[in-house]
Amino acid sequence: MSNAIKDLLFKMADDALIIGHRNSEWTGIGPMLEEDLAFSSMAQDKIGHAQALYTILHESFGEPSPDQLGFLRTEAAFRCCRFVEQPIGEYDFSIVRQFLFDHAEYIRYDLLAQSTCKPLALLAKKVKGEIKYHVLHGDTFFKQLAQGTEESKARMQSALREAWHQALGIFEKSEFEEELIAQGVFAGEDELKKRWLAKVTAVVEAAGLQIPETIESKIDFGGRRGYHSEYLKQLLDEMTEVVRLDINAEW
Repeated sequence: MSNAIKDLLFKMADDALIIGHRNSEWTGIGPMLEEDLAFSSMAQDKIGHAQALYTILHESFGEPSPDQLGFLRTEAAFRCCRFVEQPIGEYDFSIVRQFLFDHAEYIRYDLLAQSTCKPLALLAKKVKGEIKYHVLHGDTFFKQLAQGTEESKARMQSALREAWHQALGIFEKSEFEEELIAQGVFAGEDELKKRWLAKVTAVVEAAGLQIPETIESKIDFGGRRGYHSEYLKQLLDEMTEVVRLDINAEW
């Protein structure tokens, strides 16, 4: 059972760490000061969530320290979905990604608040309150841009089409799926996806846009099994450049 929980913790932590670093790339170049601050704040939250999950792995399951897990693993050892690895692109793509990802993350933590894994359940109850504001941010700007000019509406619909099959990769199942469900650790990716689809569809349609057609063969799977896009190694090289100068240094 410990391997099943560890796999779940790793994919959640890796998602949070990588999307946190991606969001941080808006610092200093946001389209307005408020958004510069918002993405910076959300990035800080995400990296904090990653640290908390890595800490559970370290303290409850004997894995290396959070710093080692975050900065000294190879690309293939990461279990993040490929969606979070993508470059920030234009602002419309980043807003759509944040909107889609944070709805999934909020629902995941909501389900995990009832988990039989007590450290994870306790963390979920704390983290939900923070992610609620991330969801509010994503919903607000998604709607504003979708209901703005004809150009902004078209760009948001285009960004939604670009992101859709990548976002569905969030729900890639692991080999431990049935075990997690049977033991009451997590309700499963199918249940998460069902709730997520209901939430995001309501917001998208209220904003006057359309949910893209899902083509199963186009869903961007692989990240949960260590098969990543070309962008993850580039990001990890940037993230770890300083620490790898002297991995034994005390900061």
